[in-house]
Amino acid sequence: LPDIKGREEILAIHARNKPLAEDVDLAQVARSTAGFAGADLENLLNEAALLAGRRDLPAINMALLNEAVIKVIAGPEKHSRVIPEHERRLTAYHEAGHAVVMHALPDHDPVHQITIVPRGQAGGMTISLPDEDRSYLSRSYLLSQIVSLLGGRAAEQLILGDISTGASNDIQRATSMARKMVGTYGMSDRLGTVAFDAGHDEVFIGKSMAQTRPYSEKTAAEIDEEISRIIGEAYARCLAILEENRARLVTVAEYLLAHETMSAADFETVFTDNAEKME
Repeated sequence: LPDIKGREEILAIHARNKPLAEDVDLAQVARSTAGFAGADLENLLNEAALLAGRRDLPAINMALLNEAVIKVIAGPEKHSRVIPEHERRLTAYHEAGHAVVMHALPDHDPVHQITIVPRGQAGGMTISLPDEDRSYLSRSYLLSQIVSLLGGRAAEQLILGDISTGASNDIQRATSMARKMVGTYGMSDRLGTVAFDAGHDEVFIGKSMAQTRPYSEKTAAEIDEEISRIIGEAYARCLAILEENRARLVTVAEYLLAHETMSAADFETVFTDNAEKME
């Protein structure tokens, strides 16, 4: 995948025959598209051009490029879908929970956009984008990712007094990340610097994954316990963050219910204004 310099050069190539507004900063777009392949960047410029055409704008501006980034990441908005009000409220608090937790974690990527407009299979989403490319991921960064993934479920429990199936993908991703920390990256103090994954060992016909597992049942149980501990501690940290920031959580959720989408600037403004009132 291209690095930040490569992404800026690819964007410049695909932007050559497209009218760009004066506010367009391809270097900034390159910074916000870590992990994009060349085809993704081409698609991004094409989507921005289509958006400009649909809105009768003479040139592609920065707002359209930011919108196109989200569209490439998450798919088109589904404005035609009718959402019951109780689901909108649940989604707003779920996404606000993610955003507030992300903001409170020093090792987490900054919040880029929050929305309760459905896209793809998601009823809403909170998107955080890195400020820089990363070759390696630290343990503290991975733990922050797990904590933020559980922020939606924690907000549902804290504010609504119930939990929903909407957090299922978050939980799967958090569990998978914790499993890799323990079994692949050797990041467990309890189990030590050992990789327990089978790696590229072949699974022969007639043999199950359990039969080819290169460690004992006792170790398997310890791995499961360690994964549960990581997830449990992350969830407790989530609840503590949201308890401390309950007023801010409510403010962000109510903003989403009123406006549906919140940019990074809107989030920072609402969050900061609420913080000043609390002081």
